[in-house]
Amino acid sequence: QVQLVESGGGLVQPGGSLRLSCAPSGIIRGFNVMAWYRQAPGKQRERVATISRGGITDYADSVKGRFTISRDNAKSTLYLQMNSLKPEDTAVYYCNGLAVNGITYWGQGTQVTVSS
Repeated sequence: QVQLVESGGGLVQPGGSLRLSCAPSGIIRGFNVMAWYRQAPGKQRERVATISRGGITDYADSVKGRFTISRDNAKSTLYLQMNSLKPEDTAVYYCNGLAVNGITYWGQGTQVTVSS
């Protein structure tokens, strides 16, 4: 069973940066839309950023100007560059991808903690 695997989470001080990565554990022909979601304790999962196969991006208002989503179609890999991190960005971040075969894949999540 192929899964998406996230990496790059951790503990960072306010104002710091982290870069998340997401790659499939096996062979996937490719993805159409890919996205990052996050879920903070006691809150619902929310969409952070989306990127189409052609590179069109969309961001939640709370991260605009601070986060950048990108992808490498040849490697079916997704990235999220997070700058100027705030304590309210603390959450488990999940990778999501709609594959060309119509199946939606999720990662297991990676913890991001912003604290001094």
